[in-house]
Amino acid sequence: MQNNPQYPKCGLAVMVLKDDPSTGSGQAKVLLGKRKGAHGAGDYAFPGGKLEWMESFEDCARRETREEAGIEIKNVRFLRLLNFRFYEKHFVDVGVIAEWASGDPKVMEPEKCEGWAWYDLDKLPEPLFKGCISAIEAYKTGKIYFDI
Repeated sequence: MQNNPQYPKCGLAVMVLKDDPSTGSGQAKVLLGKRKGAHGAGDYAFPGGKLEWMESFEDCARRETREEAGIEIKNVRFLRLLNFRFYEKHFVDVGVIAEWASGDPKVMEPEKCEGWAWYDLDKLPEPLFKGCISAIEAYKTGKIYFDI
């Protein structure tokens, strides 16, 4: 029996979409930032982070997106649940999807992110952060539960 048992943390990933009027087709773009200084360094990821004590998922999504990318979001809703066991980490990761509301993405935490940009869902940069892969699959297929 362990004296100090370990438990997974709870994280939240925010897939932010923005309509691209230049396509004329309503094709949305997704916000991704290149991670640095932590697990998954060099990978492209959504805004997100740890859920704070007594915080709602929606409040966490708004806070993390504002803190990391300096933008406002709207229409936050559930996307998928992931038992995240990558990079020698263990999280229960709640994926939400939201729409861009206002602001231009900018690096708010330079020690954690190299830069933010909008990408076509069919032309995503690589490598993608492992948690983002299941979120994109959930968006495209409707699958909501991943235990990988």
